[in-house]
Amino acid sequence: MNRTKNIFYFFFALVVISCSSERNTFTNRLYHNTTAKYNAYFYANAKIEELEEGIRLNHREDFSQVLPVFYTVDSAFIEQNEELLTEVKDFASKAIDWHRISKWKDPSYFLIGMADYYNAKFDDASNTFRYLNVNSKNKKIRHQSLIQLMHLFTDLKNFDDATYVIDYLSKESGISRENKFQLYKTLAYYYDSREDVNGKVGSLDMALGFTKDKKEKSRINFILAQLYQREGMDALAYDFYQESLKGNPPYERSFFALLYAQQVAELNKTKDIKRVRSYFDDLYNDSKNKDLKDVILYEKALFELKQNELELAEALLIRAAKEEGSNPIQKGYIYEKLAEISFDVKNDFRAAKFYLDSAMVHFRPTDPPYDFIVARKEILDRYVEHYDIVTKYDSLIQLSGMSREEQEMIAEAFIKKEEERLLNEATEKDKSKSSTGIFDNLLAFTGRGSGESFYFDNAQALQQGSIDFYRNWGNRTLQDNWRRNVQNFQSTATAPNNVQINETDGELTDEETDENPLLSQIPEIETLLAAIPSDPEKINSMKLDLEKAYFEVGKILFFDLKVPDISIEYLESLITKYPNTIKKPEAYYILYLANKESGGNSEIFVQRLNREFPESPFTMAVNNPDGSTGNQAYLESSRNYKEAYELYYNNQYSESRKIIRTTLEAHPLTKNTDKLMLLDIMISGKIDDTNRYKERLENYIQTVENNDLTNMARNMLAALTGENLQTDESDTADLVDELEEETTKEEDAALEETEEEDSPYEVNPNQTHIFVIVLEAEKAKDSKNLLADLESFHSQNFASSRLRTGNMNLSRENVIFIVSPFNNAERGIAYLEKFVNDFQTPSISADDKANSFLISIENFQELNKRKNLDEYRNFYKKAYQ
Repeated sequence: MNRTKNIFYFFFALVVISCSSERNTFTNRLYHNTTAKYNAYFYANAKIEELEEGIRLNHREDFSQVLPVFYTVDSAFIEQNEELLTEVKDFASKAIDWHRISKWKDPSYFLIGMADYYNAKFDDASNTFRYLNVNSKNKKIRHQSLIQLMHLFTDLKNFDDATYVIDYLSKESGISRENKFQLYKTLAYYYDSREDVNGKVGSLDMALGFTKDKKEKSRINFILAQLYQREGMDALAYDFYQESLKGNPPYERSFFALLYAQQVAELNKTKDIKRVRSYFDDLYNDSKNKDLKDVILYEKALFELKQNELELAEALLIRAAKEEGSNPIQKGYIYEKLAEISFDVKNDFRAAKFYLDSAMVHFRPTDPPYDFIVARKEILDRYVEHYDIVTKYDSLIQLSGMSREEQEMIAEAFIKKEEERLLNEATEKDKSKSSTGIFDNLLAFTGRGSGESFYFDNAQALQQGSIDFYRNWGNRTLQDNWRRNVQNFQSTATAPNNVQINETDGELTDEETDENPLLSQIPEIETLLAAIPSDPEKINSMKLDLEKAYFEVGKILFFDLKVPDISIEYLESLITKYPNTIKKPEAYYILYLANKESGGNSEIFVQRLNREFPESPFTMAVNNPDGSTGNQAYLESSRNYKEAYELYYNNQYSESRKIIRTTLEAHPLTKNTDKLMLLDIMISGKIDDTNRYKERLENYIQTVENNDLTNMARNMLAALTGENLQTDESDTADLVDELEEETTKEEDAALEETEEEDSPYEVNPNQTHIFVIVLEAEKAKDSKNLLADLESFHSQNFASSRLRTGNMNLSRENVIFIVSPFNNAERGIAYLEKFVNDFQTPSISADDKANSFLISIENFQELNKRKNLDEYRNFYKKAYQ
């Protein structure tokens, strides 16, 4: 008994003695290593693993694209799991604070760095990984930190620093097998980000040799197979797809591996079309592929497109869209492909717009097709808005000019046509029906099969019955005892009591009861007739909207949708139906361009413009097709406008007009065109007759869309006619001065844009930066203590930053003193502010300090070649200040 007590007291004393986190004894280390590993560190690591597993499960694999090397991190998912990251940091901090002498301190720091990384606190994560690289004695943790640092730099597209880490690691020895695997995977990610396929393939191939994890191998083999398939190396692709089937991969990836392997082996090469179709049909009918039927139909549609079977491919895609499927992103590709067919092949831009609407529902902003869809949809949205006005208003305006009897005949014909369409759909439905089995066959012998003799199995008979009911009884709701219900026994033109009219758009909305879905497809004759406008004011408003819509559709079709032939149809309809349209000069100009592009008679529109609108800028544009455009043309026309205005102000009207006309001929269509035209009209008011001046003002007000300019023109017209006189000529001059200020701002913006376009320097805040002090060569000779003063300044203020200093001759005139490296522009700016405020030395003046600047590595190489400090300083002011 005493012996047991003694052992108990011994171990109790051992624990008490070992509680110190500072004493570096064997017993203390043993205690802290054990408790850190199996308590705080264990839980922190478990939480990180839980988060990473969640990231994997949350990730949606997109098999239409090459799979990403690492699972994508969704910021929304991270926000939902913020508590996990907090727990990681809490547990890891305890492992560090309570067990400082344990060997699990550095791994715990690494987990804190990973928590910051997943939380997008990249600066904090970077500092932690750098700290471990410098201070940790654990080689494995040092390498882990460097690999993760390389991953972080690649995320931020900071390729210079990523390359630096790669070079550093290439000289390291003793990298563990596990770290080599992560290193080569991260290298693959780095090369992928730089669009270097060869580097990516080589890195993934190396990674395979350093892991025994069958799941990892399977996924990497699949990625390699995809890369080889895209490079046209089908034999290698086939082998890697077969390898990817090992390791018990998820069924969906297995399915795609088999499908793509079959493609590279046979499907893309065989001439036996029937066998390929049979292969897809067998896949579709396999019960194991229940959740992948949309994929199979999509792939079969792609195959049919290669055979130029457009209608069959489109039908397959529509079927695919109706299948449930297990991966939402697949639906996005199905709708996108339908949109592509409608857009590129059928020129059905309205259908393309609605298919893209559906596609966007299934894509996230991070998915590859998203940005392209958004850009194309913006154009199609505008097109459909105006196209719908054309198709709707054109018919309604025509109908409004007919007699009531003619309107009724057309309405009845439309309803009959709708009934025929529904019956045809029912017939097609019957044709597509297949036997449901032996019971269906037995019923057929008794007259109750799916043949025409049994009413409720005959879709066409059901449809005909619904139509007959509608003809006899009208738009009735489905409810009990409706025959005896007097209050519901009403004419077809009256809405039932339980249906309300939506006051905002005139649509009927159901309440509480179900209606025959057929009724929503067959309109009543009264409804059709009521939609025909009869109010002259309403008809006139519709005509104005229709005129604008014809022009906008034609313009969009030419400039945005690149279909000149269809554009010509709409613009010619505009001119025919609205011969006095204010858009006629621009319509002529677009018709000139469209005919020129499609090989039509473009010269006729040159003649029309010169004959009907000799002073239009569009006329000047066709007379001088080589006239310059863009920022340079805008800047030159701005300078000429100012010169012309000065001459006008000094009553030199002929000289001013000469500059205006010359400018419009050289640069016919710029942002300054409308201002130049108005100034020319103002000269008309001084030297031309009154009728000419008035005519030009009226035409300008109708055709120009700039509100400020049209207001000026209205004021001038009011001053001329004396009607509604609001301003005098001095007020107009004030408006001109205001426009001058706006012009100056626009010029500055255009000048900046031009300079940026021409600048050899690029903005890249995530690159490594250098801080530069520039001194004249003579002054640099007297600044021998500058480097020593900088070193002293760094030791006092940036002791942990490992900054280096140096100097070099930039040119004969200038010597530069360099401080480096700064991880990014933000850190460089922080240094610059501290330098300007606190750095003291007799070697440089306050102006020298103020003229110091930051520069990225790539831009420094360019500066060193060009030697032009003023050029870089102009760029620096815009990019950094």
